[in-house]
Amino acid sequence: MSDPHSPDSEPKSFNQQVIDEFRANAGKVGGMFEGAAMVLITTTGAKSGRRITNPLVYLPDGDRVVLIASNGGNDKHPAWYHNLRANPDLTVEIGTERYEAKAELVSGAERDELYARMVEIMPGFAEYQEKTSRVIPVFAVYRSAA
Repeated sequence: MSDPHSPDSEPKSFNQQVIDEFRANAGKVGGMFEGAAMVLITTTGAKSGRRITNPLVYLPDGDRVVLIASNGGNDKHPAWYHNLRANPDLTVEIGTERYEAKAELVSGAERDELYARMVEIMPGFAEYQEKTSRVIPVFAVYRSAA
């Protein structure tokens, strides 16, 4: 392992910094995510086949987790969207709990209602939709049967 203080070492990516903070603080993250419901999802890369972890804000919805593929309002879906479309099985981390799950793309009125609920909690999601012409995808994530 390289010395993190060495000028030759690469700085950690923003996502990796958030992941490390999440895991070190039982799912709590500061900065721009202070107080937000955060989840780590680990998906299988659609092209690479590698396991990739992403920190996301989520919408709690009963016994399921709702994920919004906003990509900050960019015109392209985030990479994790393509990973879940290719392989809907994923690992979810909330707080100190970790479990296997399956994601389903939500559409129609249910998608619209869930997106509106996320906007109520985090108004920035309204801006994301305004910035792009794509309909931002919504996933419902269900815990896999043990």
